[in-house]
Amino acid sequence: MRIYLPATIAMLRDLEASGEIRARSGTAFALTPALREAYVSGSDEELEYAALLDAARASLRLISAEEKGEPRRAVVSADVDNVTLRADLDAAVVRLDGPVPLSQIAAIHVDAAEAADAVTAAAAVIDAADLGDEDAEFTLGDAEDHELAWYAPQELPFLLELL
Repeated sequence: MRIYLPATIAMLRDLEASGEIRARSGTAFALTPALREAYVSGSDEELEYAALLDAARASLRLISAEEKGEPRRAVVSADVDNVTLRADLDAAVVRLDGPVPLSQIAAIHVDAAEAADAVTAAAAVIDAADLGDEDAEFTLGDAEDHELAWYAPQELPFLLELL
């Protein structure tokens, strides 16, 4: 199953150093049966993109928790076998039972530098947006208007060098 792990730049640095990434609280996102049911229509590609966007939003929560985090959303997509569906948490949520090795990673998605201000603002209001604050949701939309750039796993060292 293709999964999308929310990450931070610090987590990507750990991935490069250790050769594996561990999802915070074991949480990742995927095209699950519950996500498919939540949409009236949509191709697998569109629904996979929805799961990736859920992971990107979760990345904002991770950024907001870091004291000196770099303001760029990051999502790691990987192909894994052992996941537990957690529709009780959200339609696209899955739980992983352990770390994901670099060999299972399909791609790394990261914000470009020009998204930094929008990401910083969104990370500051993510909790308020979760509670329904419309102004906070608008601020989140500014960050989500930035598309994540795509990198192959073997490009990780070069990506981190450029940051």
